[in-house]
Amino acid sequence: MILALESSCDETAVALFDPQRGLAGEWLHTQVALHERHGGVVPDLATREHVRHFAPLLARARDEIGLTGVTQVAVTQGPGLAACLAIGLAAAKSLALVLRVPVLGVNHIRAHVFSPFVALHASAPAEFERRFAHLLPHLALVVSGGNTLLCVLESDRRINVISATRDDAAGEALDKGAKLLGLGYPGGPLIEKIAATGRADAYDFPRGISRRDEMDFSFSGLKTSLRYTVEKLTTGEVEASLPDLCASYQQAVIDALGRKTRTALAQRRYASLGLSGGVANNHRLRAAVGTLAAEHRVPLLAALPAHTGDNAGMIAFAAWCDRMGVDRTSGLGLTVKPNLAPVETPG
Repeated sequence: MILALESSCDETAVALFDPQRGLAGEWLHTQVALHERHGGVVPDLATREHVRHFAPLLARARDEIGLTGVTQVAVTQGPGLAACLAIGLAAAKSLALVLRVPVLGVNHIRAHVFSPFVALHASAPAEFERRFAHLLPHLALVVSGGNTLLCVLESDRRINVISATRDDAAGEALDKGAKLLGLGYPGGPLIEKIAATGRADAYDFPRGISRRDEMDFSFSGLKTSLRYTVEKLTTGEVEASLPDLCASYQQAVIDALGRKTRTALAQRRYASLGLSGGVANNHRLRAAVGTLAAEHRVPLLAALPAHTGDNAGMIAFAAWCDRMGVDRTSGLGLTVKPNLAPVETPG
């Protein structure tokens, strides 16, 4: 049984993973309502909330499931906000000492790469290894507020990045776009909701780097284009055109993600395609990636909604997967690594 803690940003999360059954329990406290008032995440407030809520969540885990069967504690080591990571790391070390078990640092982005396989394991734990092997190599599209990348999960469980963003992440671009349009936080879900009644071809926003031989993403030009477009409109015109603006802006993000994913799929034969990260909850993006998977005749594995954001379930699962492959248990010497490379194994 693996006990996992996640506190990289504005979610305090705890999970218990049983390799024989899957996730035995997940507990989460979200800070969205708190940070919504400030238009974005305030690190000091986020850190305070982690201090307040880890103990109650762990108490619930103890009361509902019990911690006597825990053989390892896993914790997000990075990337993320340094102070927030430090709270989770301190709690994990304390638990490891009390339970007399090892503690493992987990890369948050590696966990996103593995997250689409959580449901596969839960459906048949005893058959997971065989089924998992048949889905490798796996092309993973990770789309979150802080990271946007394409990477390959190889047959030996190494992860190789083939594309990343040069500036804003896709989720960050959506949040900044929402702010320019006078919407709230988090911006992605609000843009998606308003875009439902708009025309995606109403405005011609840029799709990032268009060259086929250039795999990196770029979203800063998209945000700038929206700003210039809004500046040319009156307040009344922006309000009247809001559905079209949202739909066109959202489609530009989706098209940019789809273009590079299609190029990657054409360069090599993959056994499966994955979609994960907070932006993976966008229904139009899921549909677009599903179409790409069908075109290339590979199964699409999309992370469950509960495992797209900051959650401890994927941290526990990644710890188990890495334990079988590239185990790097670091014990009480673990330190926070806010700028941990996207697929680096902590040590």
